[in-house]
Amino acid sequence: HSIDTEDGKQRPDMLVRMPGGREVVVDAKAPMDAYLCAVEAENDVQRAQELQRHARNVRARVRELASKAYWQNMSSSLDFVVLFIPGDQFLSAALELDASLLEDAMTDRVVLATPSSLVALLRAIAYGWRQEALAENAEQIRTVGEELYDRLSTFAGHLDKLGNTLGRSVEHYNKAVGSFDSRILPSARRFSEMGIRGKKEIPEPEPVERLPRDVRDSEATDEPPRETH
Repeated sequence: HSIDTEDGKQRPDMLVRMPGGREVVVDAKAPMDAYLCAVEAENDVQRAQELQRHARNVRARVRELASKAYWQNMSSSLDFVVLFIPGDQFLSAALELDASLLEDAMTDRVVLATPSSLVALLRAIAYGWRQEALAENAEQIRTVGEELYDRLSTFAGHLDKLGNTLGRSVEHYNKAVGSFDSRILPSARRFSEMGIRGKKEIPEPEPVERLPRDVRDSEATDEPPRETH
């Protein structure tokens, strides 16, 4: 990933993406040659000189990174850059000879990170991603829940209308049965008394004594449907 600037292209060694579209720039070009020369020095004087050069080199890299100002050229970048130093001993050696290095680097918006501190930073970012994923899942669950609730509400409305229709049908049926019992059946009985009979007996319809259960009355109960009086 390269960045176009007035001075040409800048290419960070690593970009760590964060929730919210932000990014952390990590630079892995901390100079280690002077420290390695100090380790291989043949005497204390040469070793001290190389360690001094190591401290100067690290500070110079901090200034170089500060001058790049990635945060000004990348709208997604946080306002600091991480300088990765591949071992605690490398940072400790520089701080022993340049005590203000860490504070000055922070002032220049450069964070000096050893493997342990970089891993801690990455774990914190990973935790942020997990929290964002949980938040997204919670939002999806809420959306699906609202959709299901709306559908249940619509379905309950249909059931309520169907119940009302069935209730009216039962009422009309019972009225018809009552009319049959009071008007038609007595006339048929008189025919029977006069000796006029058909091949089949006239059945006597029974009224329906149950009405459809009200949806709202059945939300929290398993009581049987109510009977008519």
